[in-house]
Amino acid sequence: MIPLSALEISEIVNGKLHGESNVIVSMPAVFDSREAKQGSLFLALVGDNQDGHDYVDAALSNGAVLTFATRTVKGNHVVVSDVIEAVSLLAQYVRSQLSTMKVIGITGSQGKTSTKDLLRSICSTSGRTVAPVASFNNELGVPLTLLQCDEKTQYCIIEMGARHKGDIAKLCSVVKPDIGVVLRVGNAHIGEFGSQEAIAQTKSELIQSLDKDGIAILGSYDKFTIAMKSLHKGKTFTFGENQNDDVRAADIEIREGRAHFDLVTPQGRDAVGLRLIGVHHVSNALAAAAVATALGIAIEVIAGALSTAEIASKWRMELHELDGIMLINDSYNANPESMTAALRTLLLFAQERGGESWAFIGKMHELGESSASHHRDIGTLAQEIGIDHCVAIATPEYAPVSGGDASMAFHNLGTIEEAIKFSSHINKGDVVLVKASRAEHFELLSDGIEKAWKERAGENE
Repeated sequence: MIPLSALEISEIVNGKLHGESNVIVSMPAVFDSREAKQGSLFLALVGDNQDGHDYVDAALSNGAVLTFATRTVKGNHVVVSDVIEAVSLLAQYVRSQLSTMKVIGITGSQGKTSTKDLLRSICSTSGRTVAPVASFNNELGVPLTLLQCDEKTQYCIIEMGARHKGDIAKLCSVVKPDIGVVLRVGNAHIGEFGSQEAIAQTKSELIQSLDKDGIAILGSYDKFTIAMKSLHKGKTFTFGENQNDDVRAADIEIREGRAHFDLVTPQGRDAVGLRLIGVHHVSNALAAAAVATALGIAIEVIAGALSTAEIASKWRMELHELDGIMLINDSYNANPESMTAALRTLLLFAQERGGESWAFIGKMHELGESSASHHRDIGTLAQEIGIDHCVAIATPEYAPVSGGDASMAFHNLGTIEEAIKFSSHINKGDVVLVKASRAEHFELLSDGIEKAWKERAGENE
């Protein structure tokens, strides 16, 4: 964060300062008192279960020098009517002071976090890059990411999520993106928006926020995203696997679950071998490559960074090579598109290893009235592509449409505990996928299956 005095900050956020006016805030804002450092700004947020005002003393003892609060507290503090609104105003000011920094906004129904991680790997080769480690993509996380930037920051990568119309437009008013990336429009959060058309309208707010000197980066994987080209009068790059895309993938091969392809850009052609699991990461890599191309980064640098990049965020297609089986923990989140990609990746691994494929899957949230049909479609897809075992936990809607000679076994279980016990049917050589929406806490299932397998392996030694 750029150094600012308490008085300057209070004026920026239209708050009332209590305490020393010349104390300097030099570290980014935090809302967890344990993360405060010398020079930090502490945000006293009020949640459903905890009140940040109760942790001001702890934050101060850890080095915080100023607090945003909605009532009088100990130490130097600025009283504001809304802490989140105040931190947004502060982030907006910091952004205005860093005119040479390039800000990249990324949105889409699938792949935001992975694309962000890939792009960070590329941009970091050319200059200081700030990007959130977690999915800080809302009205709090976005300002917090911006406040990590200072005069030395060359690139700031912002992940933008939305649950309502206008959410992305509001975030854009804070970050003022130079480059806007829309990955694809899918069915994630369709329960909130009601239709893909409404989702597309909300995602397009990012493109509409760009000025004429801004650059739009659009995926060609669905009709809604590519149509956003008409909303921007400035430069546009498209990415995908079509011959006419500005940035595309050619000669895609899958080896050990990882995509290898030739990256083709206006600069030429270079080979990429991703370390990330799943063919769906090709589109994420192309999006990152398109941004880097727009930034003027050389194709050989882009290809090299993509080939060495790792995903920083946890529970996303994590491979656990156990004694005799492979466990894929993809328990961070789920929607129809990401579930489809995960099932196809599971099948690839099982085919390569010769064992059976096990999909332990749970509920996909926020699908609205179409939830039952989306779950049934995923179960049917698993049957059609040849998954051996579909294990649905508390989601009988995954039962596939019957028909044909499909040999998939469908197992309907009620709890994570039952699923862990059921994992005793897994054999050496098998491949196991664990996936559901975040609220289902399937990381507990992944940990339980891993522990149960290790206990079985120990008994057989």
